[in-house]
Amino acid sequence: MRYEETPFEDRKDAGRQLAERLTRYKDENVIILALPRGGVPVGYEIAGALAAPLDIFIARKLGAPGRRELGIGAVAQGKVRVLNERTIQALGVRDEYIERVAAKEIAGIERRLRLLRGKRPEPEIRGRTVILVDDGIATGVTACAAIRAVRLRAPRRLVLAVPVCALQTMETIRSQVDELVCIKAPSDLMAIGFWYRNFEQVPDEQVIKLLESAGGATTE
Repeated sequence: MRYEETPFEDRKDAGRQLAERLTRYKDENVIILALPRGGVPVGYEIAGALAAPLDIFIARKLGAPGRRELGIGAVAQGKVRVLNERTIQALGVRDEYIERVAAKEIAGIERRLRLLRGKRPEPEIRGRTVILVDDGIATGVTACAAIRAVRLRAPRRLVLAVPVCALQTMETIRSQVDELVCIKAPSDLMAIGFWYRNFEQVPDEQVIKLLESAGGATTE
């Protein structure tokens, strides 16, 4: 794929393209939950197109000992935990390490919720159509944790919407949601940023601004 063929100009463009595929949900009691930080600009465009509230939902990867970039699992809001048992066994990761790093990441989730959401309450999910959004999925470990945590909140329908997702991951994760909306599913993902012309880091200040502009954690 040449640079001029890159499917997404930036996260805003990706969100608009996804929104075109989600218009059928506009008349449902829908809420957009975006995984920060990169999923928020994508979710903002979808929320605007569907006239839906936007909020965040946080999941964090559990890094392997000495190899933080290698995920052995993930945690999400509500202390939900998903573990990659095969990787854990292959690396010989001890239970004590998993407990320690999970506790650290859960505390990090709580801090980030206070920072990004402020004093706004967590929105009501039960009985609603939830569209969970990220800017791309590679291994899917954090997405799986987020999906499980959202499911525990009893939504009527759970839709996962991403601009790009590794093909193997998409095939694995599809059964965990009611619908998976994905524009690009390459067999060789390489890196999520490869699919964007502009993939600059999204600062916390931008996340907060977008949430406030969209009305934040509204429970309407």
